[in-house]
Amino acid sequence: MKALVFREFGQSDVLKYEEIQAPTISTDEVLIEMKAVGVNFADIYRRKGNYHLAGDPPYILGYEGSGVITEVGSNITDYKVGDRVAFADVPFANAEYVAAKETHIVPIPDEISFEIAASIMLQGLTAHYLINDSYKIKAGDVALVHAVAGGVGQLLTQMIRLKGGEVIGLTSSTEKRDKALSIGAKEVFLYNEDWVSKVKEKNGVDVVYESVGSTIMDSFEATKIHGTVVFYGMAGGDPVHIDPRMLMDTSKTLTGGDLWNVLISKEERLRRSNELFNWIANKQLIVQEPTVFPLKDGKLAHDLLESRKSTGKIILTV
Repeated sequence: MKALVFREFGQSDVLKYEEIQAPTISTDEVLIEMKAVGVNFADIYRRKGNYHLAGDPPYILGYEGSGVITEVGSNITDYKVGDRVAFADVPFANAEYVAAKETHIVPIPDEISFEIAASIMLQGLTAHYLINDSYKIKAGDVALVHAVAGGVGQLLTQMIRLKGGEVIGLTSSTEKRDKALSIGAKEVFLYNEDWVSKVKEKNGVDVVYESVGSTIMDSFEATKIHGTVVFYGMAGGDPVHIDPRMLMDTSKTLTGGDLWNVLISKEERLRRSNELFNWIANKQLIVQEPTVFPLKDGKLAHDLLESRKSTGKIILTV
């Protein structure tokens, strides 16, 4: 099979499109002919050697994608050849074929395309746990969403509104601000503005979804007394250490989240992904059409993601 591989850590030019051995499946796995693969910052971190990576060289990136089952293990009864499935946490996805545990895949409804399924799994399930588990959004809540025009930010904005909340967004350009406003953010401020003061002029927020990291103290400043900061990423650098006395003095809460502590069973994957797919099918959740590259052009996809000029999802088609 063809796969996008690399043998050494480095910039995007280490990625090569090569012929390698196709995987074989065990009794509790299925073989998936891949159709679309999500590209994520974790792939860039892994390519650079800054993040945990499965297997030995030649390394294959990708944990998120969709495709068609072409073979099923002897112990599997819930899936058959020809079923359309997606996954959020199966390694080696940047390839024509992927072996996946039956517990880690979910069926794709007919009305959801392979491209949308591959776009929604990681970012959609992340936004889902953020509004339901890390901080449960209630009607009337005001939420501050960092990187509001990004993949998770766009989905978070819409899900918060589905739950009856309002969104104040933060982003880096007027173009991205317009995008966030078009999907339902009530107001959007730019990072180069004094956004903390502007948010405080609005009486602060109930919750901040903090994905930048280096801005965490500003996020606390923008949060109401009794408010919550949900820390789930550090795209802008490491956060400072938090003095628990500050939390006590301000009656504020710091919490975190990681998708892998949520996707702990087949049932959790099915329940959460089904809710996502239903929202999309009912047009309650609008997923921006992804930017698409063929698998052989994975370098270009990585370059675009690293440029931070994209909005929405980048995927590779196989």
